[in-house]
Amino acid sequence: MIYTVTLNPAVDKTVEIPDFAAGKVNRVVSVREDAGGKGINVSKCLRALGAESVAAVVLGGDGGDRLEVLLQQENMQILRAEISAGETRTNLKIVNPETGENTDVNEPGPEVKPGELRQFLVRMCQRIRPGDLVVLSGSLPKGAPGDTYKVWTERLRELGAKVFLDADGTCLAEGIQGKPDFIKPNASELARLMGRQFETEGQIIAAGRELLASGIENVVISLGSEGALFLWKEGFYRAKSLDVPVHSTVGAGDSVVAAMVYGMEKGLSMEEKIALAMAMGAASVMQTGTQAPDAKTVWNLAKQVEFEKIKKV
Repeated sequence: MIYTVTLNPAVDKTVEIPDFAAGKVNRVVSVREDAGGKGINVSKCLRALGAESVAAVVLGGDGGDRLEVLLQQENMQILRAEISAGETRTNLKIVNPETGENTDVNEPGPEVKPGELRQFLVRMCQRIRPGDLVVLSGSLPKGAPGDTYKVWTERLRELGAKVFLDADGTCLAEGIQGKPDFIKPNASELARLMGRQFETEGQIIAAGRELLASGIENVVISLGSEGALFLWKEGFYRAKSLDVPVHSTVGAGDSVVAAMVYGMEKGLSMEEKIALAMAMGAASVMQTGTQAPDAKTVWNLAKQVEFEKIKKV
């Protein structure tokens, strides 16, 4: 079974505003609400591909009830952790359809007590079986210890699960100490993690090799419009981004994680995983809000993905 964990989820409210600008009256032309949070986005993409997952989420108050309804509307399996106080947040996504620019206005979310997170981990571990795949992604809620992802990763791996970690800053730095099986930083996140800037692709690859040497088996580094690097101990690959119309970049990275999880569950080859990941990312930005891309579109795009093995590093 695949599990996605979202400890700081949100109701994502996406509005389209042509010629959006701060300091003036802006008129909304469309509005949509989605269940949001990086792990939830992964679950939505997996479902679009035909793979089942359980979305483990921390929910609170009326906002949490609203988010649960949105998940149920998508026929999502849910493992809900209650919190003693506070409201699940609402994040505002402002899209300018004229320029394709996205502006995020994210609420901080409720405070979660460490004991509540420990109990949630216990409930998760009671369900985990060897070979299960678990995605830990997104920010931590207020009140969560900085080493939360490290603790969760270590415990889940002890039970035989494969752990995918997609986070930034302290969450990523602490989380990789637990030796997850997969991480997906972008170039900026990788620079913050390694404590140095990169001027060349070779320097980025060298940093990825350091992470592989530390015990992480799969490292995918997003380069935005320039594509992505896929690093395994068996080989390194460079993939090009597809040229598609961009409506929203929110959740694009999550769709790439979903593709890699799907690929591992289905036993796809390295090359098939790369093509699917790049196609999922491209199909995702073609959507509005944080809705999952259509599977037919994804598989058609996968046939167009160009990538090559990096022979010299």
